[in-house]
Amino acid sequence: MSEDKKGYLASANRKKVTTYRLREMKQQGEKISMLTAYDYSMASVIDQAGIDVILVGDSASNVMAGNVTTLPITVEQMIYHGKSVMNGVKSAMVVIDMPFGSYQGNPYEAVANAVKMMKETQADCLKLEGGKEVIESIKAILNAGIPVMGHLGLMPQSINKYGTYSVRAKESEEAEKLMSDALLLQEIGCCSLVLEKIPAQLAAEVTAALVIPTIGIGAGPYLDGQVLVMQDMLGLNKGFSPRFLRRYANLFDEITTAVRQYVSDVKSSDFPSQEESY
Repeated sequence: MSEDKKGYLASANRKKVTTYRLREMKQQGEKISMLTAYDYSMASVIDQAGIDVILVGDSASNVMAGNVTTLPITVEQMIYHGKSVMNGVKSAMVVIDMPFGSYQGNPYEAVANAVKMMKETQADCLKLEGGKEVIESIKAILNAGIPVMGHLGLMPQSINKYGTYSVRAKESEEAEKLMSDALLLQEIGCCSLVLEKIPAQLAAEVTAALVIPTIGIGAGPYLDGQVLVMQDMLGLNKGFSPRFLRRYANLFDEITTAVRQYVSDVKSSDFPSQEESY
């Protein structure tokens, strides 16, 4: 049996990854792998490849719609992407970002949007950015029986407040607040926590202080898991090269070469051939 076939069968026989399984992975010292996906095809591929968690990120605003920030994407658009991903997934845990403006206003609006997103996508969990400032909304969503993954450090939905995508929590005051927020999110019942673009040592301290798993992006190697944006790690986005990004493929060049060859074959009447015709 080929290695590809063995890998496919192994992924097909995997148990569904749940919030309980994430906690178990932390306890057992097994690292958690997480990638973004926004459509059926890519979700199906990475699910079969063995990814633990798929994040339907509000980064779809950037990589799918071409917006400069994550702010423009709507609840309805996140639901569309979430449903598409869920159709392609059998084993991975699927987490969907609640978009900007859908939970910051008040707890009632937050719960209404959270319930709508969960009912229409049938996802496993929602992710929200922020700590103490949005704690009442997070509590209300958790009280509705919806799992929540927190997100601290660099929070892209607050980019206009920061004015920069530079590393957060380098100073002691902000670092202390981040630790306090992390403990608070755990205390109220969040199942896990994303830490984005913070010093590695701080991420290690937060991870050691928490029972719930931490997942990092640009936060060093000492967390319980890692997440990257699919388009970035596959080399589809050549204009984005932060220090934390490792490219595992160069699909921009590969796709460009393939499309150019296709154009050439069509122009020269080489495609389709007699063998490719009915």
